[in-house]
Amino acid sequence: MSQAIALLDANNFYASCERVFDRSLYKKPIVVLSNNDGCIVARSEEAKKIGISMGSPLFKAKGLLDDNDAAIFSSNYTLYGDISARMMEHLRDFTPQVEIYSIDEAFMALDPAKANLDSLGREICEQLYKWTGIPTSIGIAETKVLAKIANRIAKKSEKAKGVLDLYRSPHQELALEKTAIEDVWGIGSSYSQTLRYHGIHTALDLRGIDLRWARKALTVVGARIVMELRGTPCFPLELAPPPKQSITCSRSFGRTIENFKDIKGAVVFFLSRIAEKLRRHRLAAHSITVFIGTDRFNPQPEHYSNAATYSSAYPTDADQELQTWAFNCLSKIFRDGFAYRKAGIVVSGLVPSDKLTERMFNDERWERFRRVMRAVDEINRKFGRGTVQFAAAQPTGIWHGKAARRSPRYTTNLEEIMTIR
Repeated sequence: MSQAIALLDANNFYASCERVFDRSLYKKPIVVLSNNDGCIVARSEEAKKIGISMGSPLFKAKGLLDDNDAAIFSSNYTLYGDISARMMEHLRDFTPQVEIYSIDEAFMALDPAKANLDSLGREICEQLYKWTGIPTSIGIAETKVLAKIANRIAKKSEKAKGVLDLYRSPHQELALEKTAIEDVWGIGSSYSQTLRYHGIHTALDLRGIDLRWARKALTVVGARIVMELRGTPCFPLELAPPPKQSITCSRSFGRTIENFKDIKGAVVFFLSRIAEKLRRHRLAAHSITVFIGTDRFNPQPEHYSNAATYSSAYPTDADQELQTWAFNCLSKIFRDGFAYRKAGIVVSGLVPSDKLTERMFNDERWERFRRVMRAVDEINRKFGRGTVQFAAAQPTGIWHGKAARRSPRYTTNLEEIMTIR
C-alpha cells in the first residue's frame, strides 16, 4: 500500500498565536497588521464574519473594528516564527517525513498500513493543540494536490471537524465536484479563466481532461496537477529545503528619512540580519544589491528609487566585508533632497561557506573577521539577539517601522516573558 500525504494547516495562525497568551481574545474578532501598522494581513474567523477584508488599510476598517470590540495587533513575526518552529518539530514525533511548506503549513507522509488515517489525523491535531495551543486542520489523500483539497474541506465542514481522510475514499469524486477550479492548488487566476472558457469549472472537470491538451494549455506543471488529481504522485515531499539562491531584508520606514547617516544605520541593521542568516545556513555571498526609494504614493517633488550592485570574486559571510560592499552601493544611489521611505538589501551568488577558496590578498584579515563574527553569533545565541552588535546598526533608529500594537515576544525575550499576578 502506497504512503498517504497529509497537509496540516494552522487555523488563522497569526490570530491563534495571539490567543495562546490571552484567553480573553477567544471568540473575539482579531486582526494583525502589516509592517508600519498599515494594512490588515491576517484575520480571525470572527473578523471575517463582520466584513473585514484582507489587505484593507487600517484607517478604513477602524470604525467597523471598534464597533465590534475587535483586537488589533501589530505583526509579531518573532513570536509567530518561534511557535511555528515548535509546531513543525512536534510533527516529527508522528513521522520523520515532514516538508515545511510555509510558516503555518506542512506536508507529511503517513503509512496507512500502520494506523487508521482519520484517527491519526485527529490525534495529531489534538496533540498539537495541547502542546502549542494552536488549532489545526488536516487533509489526507494520495497526493499533495488532493491533500490540499481535503484540507480546504476539513476547515469548512462541520461534519469533518478539522480532519478529512480522502485516501482511496469513495467520497473523493464528490469532494472534487464541490471544489471550484480556482481553488485547486497551482491553478492561478489566468489559468482558471482559460479553463472556465473551455467549460472546465471544477476539480472533477479538470481531472478528466486530456493530458496532451493540459500540457499544451497549462504547461508541464498543469499536466502534473491533473495527474495528482487522478491519484498519481507527481510532486514529491521536499524533506530538505532547497538551497537558497538569495537572501533579502527590506522594510518601509516608520517615517521618512532625509540624511545619509540614518539610512546608513538602517542598512547596517538589515545587513546584520542577513549576515546572521548566511552563517546559520553556512553560506557566503558573491554579490550584494542595495536599494532605496521615496514614498511612491506621495511624490515630493518627484518619486525617486534606485539600486546598485557590488560583486566580488571572493564570497564572504563576514559583516565587516559586506558592510564595505553595501556602503559602496549606498553612496552611489543616495541623493540629497529626497525623503526616503524604504530601503533594502539582497545578497546573491550564494555558495557553501565551508568550501571558500584561499584569498590572494588580506586572507589573514578576512579570517579574523570571520572568527569575530562567529564569537558574536555564539554570544547572541546564548544571551539573545542583539546582545552584541555593531554600534551603527541602530536597532531602534528613527527608520524603525511602527509597531505600536505589537504583543510581547513571550517565548524568545526574557524581558517580555509572561508574568502571573
